Amino acid sequence: MKHDRKRSENTIDKGFKGILCPTREQAERIEKTFGCCRYVFNSFLDERIREYRERGKTLTYTEQCAMLPLLKKDPKTSWLGEVDSTALQSSVRALQDSYDAFFRGQTGFPKFKSKHSHRQSFRSTNNHGSIRLVDRKHIRLPKLGEVQCRFPMEVQGKILSAVVTKEPDGKYGISLNCEVPRPPEPEKTGKAVGIDLGIRTLAVTSDGKEYDNPKTYEKNLRKLRRTQRKLSRKTRGGRNWEKQRKKVAKVHQKIRNQRTDAIHKMTHELVYAYDLICIEDLDVREMSKGKLARGITDASFGEIRRRLAYKTEWTGKRLIVTERWYPSSQVCSGCGYVNKDAKDLKIRRWRCPQCGQEHDRDLNAAKNILREGLKTAG
Repeated sequence: MKHDRKRSENTIDKGFKGILCPTREQAERIEKTFGCCRYVFNSFLDERIREYRERGKTLTYTEQCAMLPLLKKDPKTSWLGEVDSTALQSSVRALQDSYDAFFRGQTGFPKFKSKHSHRQSFRSTNNHGSIRLVDRKHIRLPKLGEVQCRFPMEVQGKILSAVVTKEPDGKYGISLNCEVPRPPEPEKTGKAVGIDLGIRTLAVTSDGKEYDNPKTYEKNLRKLRRTQRKLSRKTRGGRNWEKQRKKVAKVHQKIRNQRTDAIHKMTHELVYAYDLICIEDLDVREMSKGKLARGITDASFGEIRRRLAYKTEWTGKRLIVTERWYPSSQVCSGCGYVNKDAKDLKIRRWRCPQCGQEHDRDLNAAKNILREGLKTAG
């Protein structure tokens, strides 16, 4: 969630992910915070729906935040005062963000949160040092005290907020949002590149470089099916079922980690090698409804674009997103002839009927994306 705030000049927000190792008492308090945040979100969503049905109006974020102190004073909900107050406020903000995204057409109408969800989270804001690192292995969190933790990277900058999560495999994680000095811009290369994203090859650049698709889901599919098959034979809700469910969750976590690692390495290399990067505006949601849904989801085109966006901003580079309906794969990069036969995805190589130039489908698309991006960039 991004909100307006006063910030120091020449700084950026950077996240640091780690693992929490709470004691039994701390884990119980974390679970209670999950429940309180879920209660606030669901009850306030219900109030908004009821208010709109009865009066045709909706409650605002400010109005609902003002209700929180009243709930804590009410004997029926006084237990809300036992958890971090900023976590409850963040739940109200999350509800407002859900409404804003709905009215922008980005998501559906906000849904009630379920206590049976295997992934829970809450966000705490750092007020006057309420969140701080005690040493490399301990962090102080509101209402929790010192919690043992592990961060693969050294945490830097001013801590703004912390998100505590419980993953489906039962482990607790933490993500710190920190304000850090903007890194020095790398040397300009003077190069521009067009990138065509795909399934067979994750990315092909306009100068002919290919990035292999790790296909993490496909590589782990056999193990995933085996663990899911064992899960289906357990009695749902039993102790053995819960143990096996966590094993399935661990396989999914491994898939996500491998995919994230590959995307990080590719985007890092691209950002430092080129000053101008051009990509297509792909409708990933619509593409995921077809026969290639599994491959498109595994390739994670949206995540590639997201990482390129913030990395180019950090390094002073530029990202250009070309027009969505431009037929990059059908246009001859040599003469501009539009070959409608090349629309068939099975055609990997084709010869231009007009100029006779032979094209590799992905490389030709990348060259066209670069040309269109340069037009946009001016």
